[in-house]
Amino acid sequence: MQATADVTKKECSWSGWKGQAIDLLYWRNVKQSGAVFSSVLLLLFSLTQFSVVSVGAYLALAALSATISFRIYKSVLQAVQKTDEGHPFKAYLEIEISLSQDQISKYADKILLYTNTCMKELRRLFLVQDLVDSLKFAVLMWLLTYVGALFNGLTLLILAVVSMFTMPVVYEKHQAQIDQYVGLIRTQVNSVVGKIQAKIPGAKRKEE
Repeated sequence: MQATADVTKKECSWSGWKGQAIDLLYWRNVKQSGAVFSSVLLLLFSLTQFSVVSVGAYLALAALSATISFRIYKSVLQAVQKTDEGHPFKAYLEIEISLSQDQISKYADKILLYTNTCMKELRRLFLVQDLVDSLKFAVLMWLLTYVGALFNGLTLLILAVVSMFTMPVVYEKHQAQIDQYVGLIRTQVNSVVGKIQAKIPGAKRKEE
C-alpha cells in the first residue's frame, strides 16, 4: 500500500510539473510566462556578449545585492519600530530543497534509459540496419552542416527558446490550417521515400 501511494504521489507530482510547463508555454498566465521568457532571453543574450563565468558572477552579485539590502532594510525597520519579526527570509530558509534518495534514483534511471536508447539508435543508424533511416540521418547531418555554418550554439538555443514560447500559441490558434499543410508535406515525403525504397535494392523495409 505504501509503495502504491508513493507511485501515485510521484505521478501526481510529475503531472503537476507537466501542467505548469504547458501553462507556461501556452501563456495561460501572461505575467508569469513573460517573466520567464524575458529572463531566459536576457540570460542567453548576456552569454553571447560575456563569458559564462562573468554572467554567473554578475547574477550572483545582483541577487546578493538585493537580498543583503532587503535584510538590512528589514533589520533597521525592526529596530526603529522595536518589533521582533525575525529573519525576513525565514520561510524560505525552512523549505526543504535536498533531493531524496528516491528522487535521485528516479532521475538516474531516466538518464540511463535515455542514454541506452540513444546509443542503440545511433548504432542502428551508423551500422545501416535500415538503409532508408540511415539515409535520412545522413541528409539531416548534411543539413546541420549548413545550419552550423550560419548559427552558433547560443543562437540556435535562443531560436529554440523563442520557438518554444511562440509556436504552441500559433499552433493553438491556427491548428486546422497547420495540420492541413503538415499532412500535405508528410504525404509528399512518404511518396518520395516510397519511390526511393522501390528503386534501391535492400532499401525496402521488412514487413512486420
